[in-house]
Amino acid sequence: MSDSGQNKLPKKSSNAEVDAFLRKVAATPIAKSTAGRGRLIFAMDATASREPTWDTACHIQGQMFQETTDLGGLEIQLCYYRGFAEFDASPWLVESATLLKRMTSVSCVGGRTQIEKILRHTITETKKKKVNALVFVGDCMEEDVDNLCQLAGELGVLGLPAFLFHEGHDAVAERAFKQIARLTGGAYCHFDSNSAQQLRDLLSAVAVYVVGGRRALEDFGKRKGGVARLLTHQIKKG
Repeated sequence: MSDSGQNKLPKKSSNAEVDAFLRKVAATPIAKSTAGRGRLIFAMDATASREPTWDTACHIQGQMFQETTDLGGLEIQLCYYRGFAEFDASPWLVESATLLKRMTSVSCVGGRTQIEKILRHTITETKKKKVNALVFVGDCMEEDVDNLCQLAGELGVLGLPAFLFHEGHDAVAERAFKQIARLTGGAYCHFDSNSAQQLRDLLSAVAVYVVGGRRALEDFGKRKGGVARLLTHQIKKG
């Protein structure tokens, strides 16, 4: 449980940082689901330090479903941790309304981070049935980074990239999140409380790519403009 008073929110993500994130998304090899839908685990830190921005984050996620509907759809499993060793994973969901209902029913509770549980759970799930990507949203890290990197390496071997969205400016978390992203073949990006639209577009970009690949990602970038327009410039070959 990070002390929010010690961590100032970062400046809004720079164009260079967003550009680098989208370039990583575009370059990430993701195997399409044989079941016709992309499968994505969406994991969130629900400890007390996230409470000021929790409601905003919860209302962003439905956009991921909307952007992928015409591409064949997206299955999302919502995971979160909070309190004293509390960890929860939902069934696989295919409707944005159901996801939002579950997310908005969760309140933040003080506790330590449990990122290791997120990574272990993701490994277990993809061994049952292929998961195409992991998205994690959090602000701090209070665990053994070597253990996390070992698990991230296992995800990399399984071909499952992790896309980490970092709220706040905790230096320890930043280093850990970047290592996890690198070892899994995913990507890392900051966001802040003033960049809800930016976060929505970045999350949607990951979801669109999971479902439809590079061509769908390029179309998304052209259509959305703004931050998402950077996608078009990063994809050299569809």
